[in-house]
Amino acid sequence: MSKYRKLGRTSSQRKALLRNQTTALLYHGKIVTTEQKAKEIRKVAEKLIALAVREKDNEEEITIQAKVARKDKDGKRVKEVVDGKKVPVYDTVDRDIKRDLPSKVHARRLMNKVLQPVTEKPESGAGRKKNTKKIDMAEKLFTEIAPKYANREGGYTRIVKIGPRQGDGAMMVLIELV
Repeated sequence: MSKYRKLGRTSSQRKALLRNQTTALLYHGKIVTTEQKAKEIRKVAEKLIALAVREKDNEEEITIQAKVARKDKDGKRVKEVVDGKKVPVYDTVDRDIKRDLPSKVHARRLMNKVLQPVTEKPESGAGRKKNTKKIDMAEKLFTEIAPKYANREGGYTRIVKIGPRQGDGAMMVLIELV
């Protein structure tokens, strides 16, 4: 017996299908697909969410010193003359930044092996390139999805049967995040 469903596809096609549908599930929260595909998607999605829950708070906050250009009241850089040249004046500022620990970096890389990049288009002016933005799905898993499931011990997805498909009678289901 096989450990997974082959879904009538070659291995590369099957991997691409599972990657696309898992990304769509995590981005939208629910998708409609066939029962067999949903059971395979559930395996992949549950592992990713469990990984995100385990590593969500695994970061440290450090303070760095940064050089920032001094600006006047109009927002323009203040310049002074040094050796006959105008040079911007810089101030040193302390900044607090969050840095991922090595295990969270590893988890992020494992997630990016599975998840596809998502490009979000605005409602107005759809199809234009200037207002589109790329969404980091691994970051969405860490910041939005993992905190929801922090107290849960698995079972992050639900499969609800809808009924047979009109054309071939395949059982259609709704798979959603709980």
